[in-house]
Amino acid sequence: MFTKGISRRWFLNTIGIVFVILVIFIVSLSFMVQTSVYNGIELAITGRVDELLNWLSASSGGYMTSEFTAITRDYIENYFQDKDKMEIMALSRTGQILITSTGFEPDQQQAMPDYDMALQSEDSTGNWVGSLNTGEKVMAITRAVRDENGTLVGSIRYMVSLERADQQTFLVIIILVLAGAFIMLLLTFTGIYFIRSILVPVKQISASAKQIAQGDFDVRIEKGKDDELGQLCDAVNDMAGELGAAERMKNDFISSVSHELRTPLTAIKGWAETLRVGADPVTAEKGMTVIIRESERLSGLVEELLDFSRLQSGRMRLSAARLDILAELDEAVYLFTDRARTEHKDLTYEENTSLSPVYGDRDRLRQVFVNIIDNALKYTESGGSITVSSREEEGFVQVIVSDTGCGIPPEHLPNVKKKFYKANQLVRGSGIGLAVADEIAAMHGGSLRIESQVGVGTVVTVSLPTCGWLQSHPEAAPAPEIQKLLEERNDT
Repeated sequence: MFTKGISRRWFLNTIGIVFVILVIFIVSLSFMVQTSVYNGIELAITGRVDELLNWLSASSGGYMTSEFTAITRDYIENYFQDKDKMEIMALSRTGQILITSTGFEPDQQQAMPDYDMALQSEDSTGNWVGSLNTGEKVMAITRAVRDENGTLVGSIRYMVSLERADQQTFLVIIILVLAGAFIMLLLTFTGIYFIRSILVPVKQISASAKQIAQGDFDVRIEKGKDDELGQLCDAVNDMAGELGAAERMKNDFISSVSHELRTPLTAIKGWAETLRVGADPVTAEKGMTVIIRESERLSGLVEELLDFSRLQSGRMRLSAARLDILAELDEAVYLFTDRARTEHKDLTYEENTSLSPVYGDRDRLRQVFVNIIDNALKYTESGGSITVSSREEEGFVQVIVSDTGCGIPPEHLPNVKKKFYKANQLVRGSGIGLAVADEIAAMHGGSLRIESQVGVGTVVTVSLPTCGWLQSHPEAAPAPEIQKLLEERNDT
């Protein structure tokens, strides 16, 4: 688990840092405990030293050489109560041990650094922590005793074993180490649990993402908890659903386009074979009419696919100019007049002669109107009506195409402008006409809005900014060709 990835980084960063902090804390606290214990022992010994010095002063009226040995002996033998805790030594002026509270023969060969320090220090005191010749660790404090003239009378030396203090300090250190180990174990186990709670879902998400990448869009991740990982699971599931829907739309698109291409090709091929073997003038004229019409249909479909490809790759360019939108709308309506009459549908054009000019590409805008009117005719039954009107509101020219067709179900309405999407698979078409129209309108700084009710009909509104509005809002023109026109007009 800790060989690579998030687990290894967590272990090195979190556990490693906590371990270093704990080691520093334990070492520092152990040193403080030992220092505190040793300071306590030193204060206790110093208190005893002062007590003995006061005894000497009170018993002799001063530190007298002749009385030093007798008074210290009397104190040690009769008044010293801590013989089991510490040892007192009385030393002569030459450093010889005169008497000791243990009652044993003292080791005259034992080094006494504290005695040498006491003789040389200004306060006549020397401290030493070290080991005796026997290996026992002790703390010794020597106080040189001087008379009123400053002459050395002798020395008294207190010595305490540090073995028990070191044992207690070691016990405290062991407790601290065990506490640190417990903290490390607790942190490690809780961290492992936490890391597993993250890694397991992440691995599941990774495995599901691989399946999605391989084309299995039906895979779903089971959400364990409603947290960030749960939100990620929801996002991946939504992504899989969207990709699955896009894949189905793409397959439907391919099937639809294949059918759209095959139908006119079949007609062209059939009539071409008929004309090749010979036909009377009436039949030949009818055949040529069908071939021309179906060829134009093929050409329009191919051009629609090319436009869509250009939009997807960002390669579509506008031949922008200042133009009268009514002229393009008139031509688009005129193109469908005969078709509407043939299909027994009422195509009404409510012409508005007071619309402001717009900046745009006349061919692309005509294509938008053609796609919308074509859709209205396709989804309107015989006997129905299509109405084309226009108006101007708040700096925008609006072209409205309404029909009395079958309408769009509410669940399909948000998706009809998406690429490849077809709400009704029974009607011919590639499913990209509205997507192309919406993109072209957006390139002109406008929009395409669709409102529909099932069984009532559909209303499509194309909004395009007027020249005057764009001149006051140049930042709203997304197409560089229109921006260039605005810049040129401002320069002039």
